[in-house]
Amino acid sequence: MTVTRDLILDALRVLKLPDGEDVVAKDMVRALAVEGGNVRFVIEAAPEVAKHLEPLRAAAQQIVERMDGVEKVSVLLTAHSDKKPPSLKVGKHPEPQAGPTKPKGVARILAIASGKGGVGKSTLSSNLAVALAKQGRRVGLLDADIYGPSQPRMMGVSKRPASPDGKTIIPLKAHGVTLMSIGLMMDPDKAIVWRGPMLMGALQQMLGQVEWGELDVLIVDLPPGTGDVQLTLCTKSELTGAIVVSTPQDVALLDAKKAIDMFNTLKTPVLGLVENMSMYICPTCGTEAHIFGHGGVRAEAEKMGLPFLGEIPLDIDVRLSGDSGTPIAAGDGPVAQAYAKLAEGLVKGGMA
Repeated sequence: MTVTRDLILDALRVLKLPDGEDVVAKDMVRALAVEGGNVRFVIEAAPEVAKHLEPLRAAAQQIVERMDGVEKVSVLLTAHSDKKPPSLKVGKHPEPQAGPTKPKGVARILAIASGKGGVGKSTLSSNLAVALAKQGRRVGLLDADIYGPSQPRMMGVSKRPASPDGKTIIPLKAHGVTLMSIGLMMDPDKAIVWRGPMLMGALQQMLGQVEWGELDVLIVDLPPGTGDVQLTLCTKSELTGAIVVSTPQDVALLDAKKAIDMFNTLKTPVLGLVENMSMYICPTCGTEAHIFGHGGVRAEAEKMGLPFLGEIPLDIDVRLSGDSGTPIAAGDGPVAQAYAKLAEGLVKGGMA
């Protein structure tokens, strides 16, 4: 059985505190990461409480060690200060800029875009980031899908980024990738109901106020469509270029062409197209099926004179890995190799 974040959290709910609540309900389980059979997390409490919780930490480790599919467990006990950090307001009207800018230390900004939702753009963004990191690149991943941020779940992070001065934001790290998402700053159960200026301001903050450090490439997971976030990124940042993701079916390609036209209008280079969900290999009989068609994106790329960067198969392990917080590119297998090939092509082409 594949161990997942949800299974681990459910198992840890048996650990009760004196007030009757469990450690999960109290939000004491932090930085939970699942990498294959390796599990690590932190139990965080106030200083006066944490010094009494070593038995609880040991019990948590034993519970997870006994779970099917778990090979190694690391559980740390930490104490947090009751002192409130400086307040950081996220989502505000953008500040004036003299021209397009790029975060200090970031060599390239690469946008991952799609014309419509549901084609696997965010999945490709997280897996490509991990695949590039495995090839030795210094990679950042910015989740700019403001209304539907999914990278915290896919990358297995949940801790709120620190802001020591109320201005700068310290991003998180997972699977060798530096990560920032609006989903880490907001209540995950609450809808973000913002107009365009608020969206643009939030994107400006995540680009300009985050301490990205030295990066070879910053991958930006854009929302689907051709709206305010795309317009802001293309006009307010020094964008290296965009990769457009589509499934082979005609309906998806219609919208992908609109995304390409948007980038052309905004004078942003389109670096190429990727065909996602390109084929499905039956795990029982080995038959190759083309559920959404096959080759449509390659044909469209040739028609438009754009590079075809590769194809990614449809596989249930992609979904399982993303839901568990460990992108499939972090492991081995045919799909991981497809992402590795895509990453290798970008590196050799000087795009990453």
